[in-house]
Amino acid sequence: MTGAGERRPGAGDRASGRFDLTGRTAVVTGAARGLGRAFATGLAEAGADLVLVDLPDAPGLAETAAAVRAHGRRVRTYGQDLARTGELAGLADRIRAAAGPVDILVNNAGTAALERFNEITPESWSHVMRVNADAVFFLSQRLAEHMAADRVPGRIITVTSKNALVAEAGLAHYNAAKAAAQLLTETLAVELAPHGITANTLAPGMVDTPIDGEFPLEREGFEAAYRERIPLGRYARPEECVGALLLLASDAGAYLTGARIVVDGGVLADQMPRMRFMPPYRSSLPPDDGADDGAGAG
Repeated sequence: MTGAGERRPGAGDRASGRFDLTGRTAVVTGAARGLGRAFATGLAEAGADLVLVDLPDAPGLAETAAAVRAHGRRVRTYGQDLARTGELAGLADRIRAAAGPVDILVNNAGTAALERFNEITPESWSHVMRVNADAVFFLSQRLAEHMAADRVPGRIITVTSKNALVAEAGLAHYNAAKAAAQLLTETLAVELAPHGITANTLAPGMVDTPIDGEFPLEREGFEAAYRERIPLGRYARPEECVGALLLLASDAGAYLTGARIVVDGGVLADQMPRMRFMPPYRSSLPPDDGADDGAGAG
Protein backbone atom coordinates (compact mmCIF):
# COMPACT_ATOMS: atom_id res chain seq x y z
CA MET A 1 0.00 0.00 0.00
CA THR A 2 1.31 3.41 -0.92
CA GLY A 3 1.71 5.95 1.88
CA ALA A 4 0.24 9.45 1.61
CA GLY A 5 3.69 10.99 1.39
CA GLU A 6 5.08 8.61 -1.22
CA ARG A 7 5.39 9.49 -4.88
CA ARG A 8 6.88 7.90 -7.94
CA PRO A 9 10.61 8.70 -8.17
CA GLY A 10 11.87 11.69 -10.10
CA ALA A 11 10.58 14.67 -8.10
CA GLY A 12 13.41 17.08 -7.32
CA ASP A 13 14.85 17.62 -3.88
CA ARG A 14 14.81 21.37 -4.26
CA ALA A 15 11.87 23.36 -2.91
CA SER A 16 10.57 23.99 -6.42
CA GLY A 17 10.66 20.26 -7.12
CA ARG A 18 8.06 19.66 -4.45
CA PHE A 19 5.54 21.48 -6.65
CA ASP A 20 6.57 19.69 -9.85
CA LEU A 21 3.66 17.80 -11.42
CA THR A 22 5.51 16.39 -14.42
CA GLY A 23 4.13 12.99 -15.41
CA ARG A 24 0.82 13.45 -13.59
CA THR A 25 -2.67 13.80 -15.00
CA ALA A 26 -5.22 16.21 -13.56
CA VAL A 27 -8.97 16.41 -14.14
CA VAL A 28 -10.52 19.87 -13.74
CA THR A 29 -14.29 20.37 -13.87
CA GLY A 30 -15.81 23.70 -14.77
CA ALA A 31 -12.70 24.36 -16.83
CA ALA A 32 -14.08 26.68 -19.51
CA ARG A 33 -13.57 29.96 -17.67
CA GLY A 34 -12.77 31.75 -14.45
CA LEU A 35 -11.13 29.73 -11.71
CA GLY A 36 -11.32 26.53 -13.77
CA ARG A 37 -9.23 28.04 -16.55
CA ALA A 38 -6.73 29.49 -14.06
CA PHE A 39 -6.44 26.12 -12.28
CA ALA A 40 -5.98 24.19 -15.52
CA THR A 41 -3.34 26.61 -16.76
CA GLY A 42 -1.51 26.59 -13.42
CA LEU A 43 -1.45 22.80 -13.29
CA ALA A 44 -0.13 22.67 -16.86
CA GLU A 45 2.56 25.21 -16.02
CA ALA A 46 3.61 22.90 -13.15
CA GLY A 47 3.95 20.03 -15.62
CA ALA A 48 0.64 18.16 -15.47
CA ASP A 49 -1.36 16.86 -18.41
CA LEU A 50 -5.00 17.93 -18.28
CA VAL A 51 -8.47 16.52 -18.71
CA LEU A 52 -10.96 19.39 -18.94
CA VAL A 53 -14.66 18.92 -18.19
CA ASP A 54 -17.45 21.42 -18.71
CA LEU A 55 -20.93 21.63 -20.16
CA PRO A 56 -21.28 20.40 -23.74
CA ASP A 57 -20.35 23.24 -26.11
CA ALA A 58 -19.34 25.44 -23.16
CA PRO A 59 -17.92 28.70 -24.52
CA GLY A 60 -14.26 28.98 -23.59
CA LEU A 61 -13.35 25.32 -23.23
CA ALA A 62 -11.30 25.39 -26.42
CA GLU A 63 -9.47 28.48 -25.18
CA THR A 64 -8.57 26.72 -21.93
CA ALA A 65 -7.32 23.73 -23.88
CA ALA A 66 -5.18 26.03 -26.01
CA ALA A 67 -3.69 27.60 -22.86
CA VAL A 68 -2.74 24.12 -21.62
CA ARG A 69 -1.13 23.22 -24.94
CA ALA A 70 0.83 26.47 -24.86
CA HIS A 71 2.70 24.99 -21.88
CA GLY A 72 3.53 21.87 -23.90
CA ARG A 73 1.09 19.61 -22.06
CA ARG A 74 -1.39 17.09 -23.39
CA VAL A 75 -5.07 17.89 -22.99
CA ARG A 76 -8.40 16.17 -23.50
CA THR A 77 -11.83 17.79 -23.24
CA TYR A 78 -15.17 16.29 -22.27
CA GLY A 79 -18.60 17.88 -22.53
CA GLN A 80 -20.68 16.73 -19.57
CA ASP A 81 -23.57 18.20 -17.62
CA LEU A 82 -22.52 17.37 -14.06
CA ALA A 83 -26.13 17.65 -12.89
CA ARG A 84 -26.68 14.33 -14.67
CA THR A 85 -25.05 12.48 -11.81
CA GLY A 86 -25.98 9.03 -13.06
CA GLU A 87 -23.55 9.54 -15.96
CA LEU A 88 -20.50 10.46 -13.89
CA ALA A 89 -19.18 6.97 -13.21
CA GLY A 90 -19.17 6.38 -16.96
CA LEU A 91 -17.40 9.70 -17.51
CA ALA A 92 -14.71 8.71 -15.01
CA ASP A 93 -14.28 5.35 -16.75
CA ARG A 94 -13.90 7.01 -20.17
CA ILE A 95 -11.33 9.42 -18.78
CA ARG A 96 -9.33 6.57 -17.25
CA ALA A 97 -9.44 4.57 -20.49
CA ALA A 98 -8.27 7.52 -22.62
CA ALA A 99 -5.86 9.37 -20.33
CA GLY A 100 -4.53 6.61 -18.10
CA PRO A 101 -4.34 6.83 -14.31
CA VAL A 102 -5.64 10.08 -12.87
CA ASP A 103 -3.47 11.62 -10.17
CA ILE A 104 -5.40 14.80 -9.37
CA LEU A 105 -9.12 15.62 -9.36
CA VAL A 106 -10.15 19.25 -9.04
CA ASN A 107 -13.89 19.48 -8.33
CA ASN A 108 -14.24 23.09 -9.42
CA ALA A 109 -17.56 23.25 -11.28
CA GLY A 110 -20.31 25.09 -9.46
CA THR A 111 -23.54 26.94 -9.95
CA ALA A 112 -25.50 29.47 -7.93
CA ALA A 113 -28.75 31.39 -8.10
CA LEU A 114 -29.50 34.50 -6.07
CA GLU A 115 -32.95 33.76 -4.62
CA ARG A 116 -34.60 34.59 -1.33
CA PHE A 117 -35.19 31.63 0.95
CA ASN A 118 -38.97 31.55 0.38
CA GLU A 119 -38.62 31.84 -3.41
CA ILE A 120 -36.43 28.76 -3.95
CA THR A 121 -38.30 26.07 -5.88
CA PRO A 122 -37.66 22.33 -5.57
CA GLU A 123 -36.18 22.43 -9.07
CA SER A 124 -33.76 25.25 -8.22
CA TRP A 125 -32.76 23.61 -4.93
CA SER A 126 -32.18 20.26 -6.63
CA HIS A 127 -30.09 21.70 -9.48
CA VAL A 128 -27.75 23.66 -7.19
CA MET A 129 -27.30 20.66 -4.90
CA ARG A 130 -26.68 18.23 -7.79
CA VAL A 131 -23.92 20.33 -9.35
CA ASN A 132 -22.24 21.59 -6.16
CA ALA A 133 -22.52 18.53 -3.91
CA ASP A 134 -23.86 15.41 -5.66
CA ALA A 135 -21.46 15.68 -8.61
CA VAL A 136 -18.53 16.13 -6.23
CA PHE A 137 -19.52 12.92 -4.47
CA PHE A 138 -20.12 10.70 -7.49
CA LEU A 139 -17.14 11.85 -9.55
CA SER A 140 -14.83 11.60 -6.53
CA GLN A 141 -16.27 8.18 -5.70
CA ARG A 142 -15.44 6.67 -9.07
CA LEU A 143 -12.10 8.36 -9.65
CA ALA A 144 -10.97 7.48 -6.11
CA GLU A 145 -11.72 3.84 -6.92
CA HIS A 146 -9.49 4.16 -9.99
CA MET A 147 -6.75 5.85 -7.94
CA ALA A 148 -6.82 3.05 -5.38
CA ALA A 149 -6.84 0.33 -8.04
CA ASP A 150 -3.97 2.01 -9.90
CA ARG A 151 -2.07 2.52 -6.62
CA VAL A 152 -1.90 6.24 -7.30
CA PRO A 153 -1.36 8.46 -4.25
CA GLY A 154 -4.05 10.75 -5.57
CA ARG A 155 -5.15 14.24 -4.70
CA ILE A 156 -8.83 15.18 -4.54
CA ILE A 157 -9.32 18.93 -4.27
CA THR A 158 -12.82 20.35 -4.00
CA VAL A 159 -13.37 24.04 -4.56
CA THR A 160 -15.95 25.12 -2.01
CA SER A 161 -16.35 28.75 -0.91
CA LYS A 162 -16.23 30.89 2.18
CA ASN A 163 -19.99 30.21 1.99
CA ALA A 164 -19.24 26.69 3.20
CA LEU A 165 -18.25 28.31 6.50
CA VAL A 166 -20.51 31.37 6.86
CA ALA A 167 -23.97 32.09 5.50
CA GLU A 168 -24.89 34.73 2.95
CA ALA A 169 -28.40 35.99 2.23
CA GLY A 170 -30.05 34.90 -0.99
CA LEU A 171 -27.92 31.76 -1.31
CA ALA A 172 -29.52 29.18 0.99
CA HIS A 173 -29.12 26.32 -1.50
CA TYR A 174 -25.58 27.35 -2.47
CA ASN A 175 -24.52 27.73 1.18
CA ALA A 176 -25.98 24.32 2.03
CA ALA A 177 -24.35 22.62 -0.96
CA LYS A 178 -20.91 24.07 -0.28
CA ALA A 179 -21.12 23.13 3.39
CA ALA A 180 -22.08 19.60 2.37
CA ALA A 181 -19.08 19.43 0.03
CA GLN A 182 -16.82 20.51 2.88
CA LEU A 183 -17.89 17.76 5.26
CA LEU A 184 -17.98 15.23 2.43
CA THR A 185 -14.35 16.04 1.66
CA GLU A 186 -13.35 15.56 5.29
CA THR A 187 -15.04 12.15 5.20
CA LEU A 188 -13.16 11.23 2.03
CA ALA A 189 -9.92 12.25 3.72
CA VAL A 190 -10.51 9.72 6.48
CA GLU A 191 -11.75 6.87 4.29
CA LEU A 192 -9.15 7.28 1.55
CA ALA A 193 -6.11 7.82 3.77
CA PRO A 194 -5.25 4.07 3.88
CA HIS A 195 -4.87 4.24 0.08
CA GLY A 196 -2.53 7.23 0.21
CA ILE A 197 -5.16 9.51 -1.34
CA THR A 198 -5.62 12.95 0.18
CA ALA A 199 -8.79 15.06 0.06
CA ASN A 200 -8.87 18.77 0.83
CA THR A 201 -10.88 21.87 0.03
CA LEU A 202 -9.98 25.26 -1.32
CA ALA A 203 -12.44 27.95 -0.25
CA PRO A 204 -12.23 31.17 -2.27
CA GLY A 205 -13.82 34.41 -1.23
CA MET A 206 -14.85 36.98 -3.81
CA VAL A 207 -13.01 36.34 -7.06
CA ASP A 208 -13.17 38.48 -10.18
CA THR A 209 -14.86 35.88 -12.39
CA PRO A 210 -17.88 35.97 -14.75
CA ILE A 211 -20.22 34.07 -12.42
CA ASP A 212 -20.27 36.89 -9.89
CA GLY A 213 -21.41 39.37 -12.54
CA GLU A 214 -24.44 37.22 -13.38
CA PHE A 215 -26.27 37.92 -10.12
CA PRO A 216 -29.18 40.42 -10.31
CA LEU A 217 -27.69 42.99 -7.93
CA GLU A 218 -27.14 46.72 -7.97
CA ARG A 219 -23.62 45.99 -9.11
CA GLU A 220 -21.68 49.16 -8.43
CA GLY A 221 -23.00 49.68 -4.90
CA PHE A 222 -22.65 46.02 -3.98
CA GLU A 223 -19.07 45.74 -5.15
CA ALA A 224 -18.04 48.96 -3.42
CA ALA A 225 -19.58 47.77 -0.15
CA TYR A 226 -18.01 44.33 -0.44
CA ARG A 227 -14.56 45.67 -1.16
CA GLU A 228 -14.81 47.71 2.02
CA ARG A 229 -15.52 44.44 3.82
CA ILE A 230 -12.35 42.75 2.49
CA PRO A 231 -9.24 43.57 4.57
CA LEU A 232 -7.05 43.44 1.45
CA GLY A 233 -9.48 45.85 -0.18
CA ARG A 234 -10.17 44.05 -3.49
CA TYR A 235 -11.48 40.91 -5.14
CA ALA A 236 -9.00 38.13 -5.84
CA ARG A 237 -7.74 37.53 -9.34
CA PRO A 238 -8.29 33.89 -10.41
CA GLU A 239 -4.55 33.25 -10.67
CA GLU A 240 -4.13 34.24 -7.02
CA CYS A 241 -5.90 31.01 -6.01
CA VAL A 242 -3.54 28.80 -8.03
CA GLY A 243 -0.75 28.69 -5.44
CA ALA A 244 -3.05 27.11 -2.86
CA LEU A 245 -4.22 24.59 -5.44
CA LEU A 246 -0.66 23.60 -6.34
CA LEU A 247 0.16 23.06 -2.68
CA LEU A 248 -2.76 20.64 -2.34
CA ALA A 249 -2.02 18.93 -5.67
CA SER A 250 1.70 18.37 -5.24
CA ASP A 251 4.25 16.65 -3.01
CA ALA A 252 4.53 19.90 -1.07
CA GLY A 253 1.13 19.14 0.46
CA ALA A 254 1.55 15.39 0.85
CA TYR A 255 0.66 15.44 4.57
CA LEU A 256 -2.33 17.73 4.17
CA THR A 257 -5.65 15.88 4.18
CA GLY A 258 -9.05 16.83 5.54
CA ALA A 259 -7.85 20.43 5.50
CA ARG A 260 -9.32 23.58 4.02
CA ILE A 261 -7.44 26.55 2.67
CA VAL A 262 -9.41 29.79 2.65
CA VAL A 263 -8.37 32.35 0.04
CA ASP A 264 -10.60 35.31 0.84
CA GLY A 265 -8.39 38.34 1.43
CA GLY A 266 -9.03 38.15 5.17
CA VAL A 267 -12.85 38.35 5.20
CA LEU A 268 -13.41 35.47 7.61
CA ALA A 269 -10.66 36.72 9.91
CA ASP A 270 -12.54 39.96 10.53
CA GLN A 271 -15.77 39.47 12.48
CA MET A 272 -16.49 43.21 12.65
CA PRO A 273 -15.09 45.72 10.10
CA ARG A 274 -14.07 48.30 12.67
CA MET A 275 -10.76 49.40 11.13
CA ARG A 276 -12.27 52.38 9.35
CA PHE A 277 -13.55 53.72 12.69
CA MET A 278 -10.18 53.45 14.43
CA PRO A 279 -7.36 56.04 14.56
CA PRO A 280 -4.85 55.89 11.70
CA TYR A 281 -2.05 53.33 11.88
CA ARG A 282 0.98 54.57 13.80
CA SER A 283 4.37 52.91 13.46
CA SER A 284 6.69 52.38 16.43
CA LEU A 285 9.69 52.35 14.10
CA PRO A 286 11.96 55.43 14.08
CA PRO A 287 11.58 57.74 11.08
CA ASP A 288 13.71 56.79 8.10
CA ASP A 289 15.97 59.75 7.32
CA GLY A 290 17.43 58.01 4.30
CA ALA A 291 20.96 58.00 5.70
CA ASP A 292 23.24 55.02 5.07
CA ASP A 293 24.80 53.96 8.36
CA GLY A 294 27.37 51.85 6.55
CA ALA A 295 26.11 48.60 8.03
CA GLY A 296 25.93 45.63 5.76
CA ALA A 297 27.35 42.27 4.94
CA GLY A 298 31.03 42.61 4.40
